[in-house]
Amino acid sequence: MSPVQHSVLAADLAANEASEHRPLIITLFAVFVVATLVITVWAGRQTKDAADFYAGGRQFSAFQNGLAVSGDYMSAASFLGIAGAIAIFGYDGFLYSIGFLVAWLVALLLVAEPLRNSGRYTMGDVLAYRMRQRPVRTAAGTSTIVVSIFYLLAQMAGAGVLVSLLLGITSDAGKILIVALVGVLMIVYVSIGGMKGTTWVQMVKAVLLIGGTLLITFLVLLKFDFNISDLLGTAAENSGKGAAFLEPGLQYGATGTSKLDFISLGIALVLGTAGLPHILIRFYTVPNAKAARKSVNWAIGIIGAFYLMTIALGFGAAALISQKEIIESNPSGNTAAPLLALHIGGVDSAWGAILLATISAVAFATILAVVAGLTLASSSSFAHDIYANVIRKGRATEKEEMKAARWATVFIGVVSIALGALARDLNVAGLVALAFAVAASANLPTILYSLFWKRFTTQGALWSIYGGLIVAVGLVLFSPVVSGDPKAMFPDVDFAWFPLKNPGIISIPFGFLMGWLGTVLSKEEPDAAKYAELEVRSLTGTGAH
Repeated sequence: MSPVQHSVLAADLAANEASEHRPLIITLFAVFVVATLVITVWAGRQTKDAADFYAGGRQFSAFQNGLAVSGDYMSAASFLGIAGAIAIFGYDGFLYSIGFLVAWLVALLLVAEPLRNSGRYTMGDVLAYRMRQRPVRTAAGTSTIVVSIFYLLAQMAGAGVLVSLLLGITSDAGKILIVALVGVLMIVYVSIGGMKGTTWVQMVKAVLLIGGTLLITFLVLLKFDFNISDLLGTAAENSGKGAAFLEPGLQYGATGTSKLDFISLGIALVLGTAGLPHILIRFYTVPNAKAARKSVNWAIGIIGAFYLMTIALGFGAAALISQKEIIESNPSGNTAAPLLALHIGGVDSAWGAILLATISAVAFATILAVVAGLTLASSSSFAHDIYANVIRKGRATEKEEMKAARWATVFIGVVSIALGALARDLNVAGLVALAFAVAASANLPTILYSLFWKRFTTQGALWSIYGGLIVAVGLVLFSPVVSGDPKAMFPDVDFAWFPLKNPGIISIPFGFLMGWLGTVLSKEEPDAAKYAELEVRSLTGTGAH
């Protein structure tokens, strides 16, 4: 039986188990969607100018922004993908949690405060500050849109799997329809609510996700009398892999290539956060640099607590559900967390169905909040960097700019729906890791060079962004993620000549190298006065918006 047939069979089983409680499941979903739409419409009425649309009027406190940042960051990859990766690969799956959390130290120490001080609405503001505006803004906008679409793929894939499992939709057409529904909701959130609406949805979602994860963690630990050793031992035994389940190497240790893949993944996860456009624009929603720094501290605390709980989610699923059932439900394990909720409450009981519906509604909330943040980042970058400053050469009014952002939202939504339909059987944590690799290859070198290297030139910025972007995306296209693997986007063809699933080990150093090479070979004289001004602004906040 093929992975797709397995997925269909298990989705059918899970649907039958919860079929008598289907009205409850649909009601919970509907309540959340309606509630978030109400918040969005309310926030939309308060969105009067570009500062409101792009940065929420810079009115959010450090705690509110920290909550929203964690809501933006704890995506379908965190909730569904990591739980699934741990449930199937044990120790190696938990490495995603470590990488995602450690990445915040890079963002806090190198990027958060200088970026808040130097920019206005987008990453392009910082990169173009002392460079030639039009080419650099075009490059920054292009990179932002590409990274956001990679990240959106993961959320769309998670949505398709999740709702299919709950509603018993087994056909490919039905799953594609669900992906399209998420895309339409995302377009509505961003078009109507802007940054204010998106931020409030992310805050609500963060509270729901932490609450839901705490509940499942408590119930799993209760089942094992709060003895983590028993939990891990049972998980290892039930996995069929014994002690190897709790040791490194199950996913990334069999061959030299897989070990290299792990190093590549680790580099991408740790360096990627500081280059993610939808995270970077969150620093502009607070009134000053101190609040930006504090909001990252809050985010680290909230996200750290969540990633600790992924141990209970992943190993709990491995201990209480058979590997066969997890893999049959979804080949990449994306449904492990909802299945754990069903099993911990009782497969045939109303309590099990309520837990399944609640956790799935929380996961759906997670997806909606993150796709809204991603779409806002990419549409803002298109409208502010490409439309207003490149196409209209700075002559666009705020109203025209916001209109362009809304049209960009529709376009990005349509592209994401099309690609998300193709990616529905890939592990969402793996997909997000690709977005991290692209962000760390194209955006991070340029941001760091712009902020900290006096000699950096326009040519260096362009070579860094386009070089990192082209190599990262090119290597992904010719990797086992796209073809030549049973779990690839196109499993029936094979044009993969690059052996690694994550390109970071090559594309990230290449991005830094091209930034240096472009600058060294450039005949352009860097503007020393502009750099001095940027340095003062980035370090002190003087003149910041």
